[in-house]
Amino acid sequence: MLTSVQKEILQSLINLYRNSKGKSIKGEEIAGMMNRNPGTIRNQMQSLRSLGLVKGVPGPRGGYKPTIEAYHTLNISSTDKEALVPIFKDGEEVKELNVARIEFTSIPHPGECEAAIKVVGNIKQLDLGDKIRVGPTPVNKLVVNGMVVGRDDMDNLLLLDTTSIRSIPHKTVTDVASHDLITLKPNMDIKEAANILSKKEIEGAPVIQDHKVMGILTQSDITKAISQGNENLKVMEIMSRHIITVKEELMISEAIEIMNRKHVGRLIVVDDSKVPVGIVTRTDLLDKIAGLK
Repeated sequence: MLTSVQKEILQSLINLYRNSKGKSIKGEEIAGMMNRNPGTIRNQMQSLRSLGLVKGVPGPRGGYKPTIEAYHTLNISSTDKEALVPIFKDGEEVKELNVARIEFTSIPHPGECEAAIKVVGNIKQLDLGDKIRVGPTPVNKLVVNGMVVGRDDMDNLLLLDTTSIRSIPHKTVTDVASHDLITLKPNMDIKEAANILSKKEIEGAPVIQDHKVMGILTQSDITKAISQGNENLKVMEIMSRHIITVKEELMISEAIEIMNRKHVGRLIVVDDSKVPVGIVTRTDLLDKIAGLK
């Protein structure tokens, strides 16, 4: 039976070891993460080595590495090939954190329960009251939103008061994309483009020439140009050339990850010939997850 200090040391060692990509971890690094005296860490390491949970690596670059038994003791997967389950805070992925397990303590109503989140990584990056999103998980594409109401640094657990629990439908982007594609031309005046976007009540549209995507123009691009006195410019002069196209068979769970990673709100759907056939927005995806489409 491990003591609370030993469990925290072992958890910190595994966290640091995973982030180091297999390099041995020095006792001082563990002490720094735990805010403890390095001597205390060294003393406890002797006990952990005798239990077969830690192995020492000699030499100037030496230190400690966790054994397979250490992972089993803390109920953590030891494979490096496991699918990553990310954590997001304020829409941004929290680096070097990965969810190892999600357990729901009670489910009286969907989205009104508590979830215990087992995390690999330094959970001290998250505080009580932080609103986070967990997922999607690799198999059922589960996404959990909620607020951190508890944190156990010893067992690397987060207690989440959930606000929503969703499973992303196993659908492709073509299932939710708008196929009545509204397009703009490169040589079009931005006033004409603004009129089209306004009439169609859309925030942006791809710029197409010879059936190829040249860029994308949004309402904010037009507003910025007009505010700078450039209302007589052409679409090609202010459009964004940072466009992201995806194939029709892309799953919507993957589309969500691309949007989050690239910080974009819309993707252009293209066929095998790279001809645009539709557009999918963040709103389209959220509506599909919420069951509104």
